Amino acid sequence: MPADFQTILNWRLLAGSHPFPGPDGGTCINEAAVVAAGLPYRTIRSSADCPPCFSRPVAAYALGLNDAMPDDVRPRLMAFVLRLSGSADTPESEAARTRCLAVQSVRRILAPLCAMAGMAEDAAACATAGDLSAAMAAAQAAAWTGGARSQAAAQVRRWREGAVTAAVSRTATAARLAGEDARCAAEVAEGAAPFVPGTWEQACAILEAALALGRQAPEIALAGARQRLDAARAVVPARLRPKVTA
Repeated sequence: MPADFQTILNWRLLAGSHPFPGPDGGTCINEAAVVAAGLPYRTIRSSADCPPCFSRPVAAYALGLNDAMPDDVRPRLMAFVLRLSGSADTPESEAARTRCLAVQSVRRILAPLCAMAGMAEDAAACATAGDLSAAMAAAQAAAWTGGARSQAAAQVRRWREGAVTAAVSRTATAARLAGEDARCAAEVAEGAAPFVPGTWEQACAILEAALALGRQAPEIALAGARQRLDAARAVVPARLRPKVTA
């Protein structure tokens, strides 16, 4: 790995939006991408706050992952920091990215969660969903089955089974919304992660797949990105400066 990129990886990502990066970074993934691209810094609370050159569904999914990932996992997102600025594409391409995020979340994340819950038929339907319609149908069925099994488990005090099947119901419900709202696809990963090892790795792979569709961001020189990130780290925000008294 190039030394410059290692420096970029040392930027500290935090959940939520931040007024300005601190000495160690301290931004969400989209704010870090703004700094790395040399764009005017802005706080980003949703994908609508991103510069127009950012793909909206990709930015929404990345932001959802950023806010849901544990602190020790979130640095994985820095691998995408140079690929967001300039990724915006036509409405058709952006719609294809949203579909990709939804379908892949059902196939690669909801399916293993269903399997973990002992819902083999739902797991198979999710894993083999070939398009958005099939994925949404599989998610709807999983949400219903998970909810019913959770209630049944609670009645006989099978708490572990109840917890997993309730997670299936919540996660499948989020998956059903992901076809319209890309950030809901990140909620699929958030719901499955406590139960299925490797969920965050799958989520990053899904982000990679969505970015591979349509226009690719223009290459940003590592050295330039490093310099901009370092410069931002060197600036002490006004709120952190010591007060000077007369």
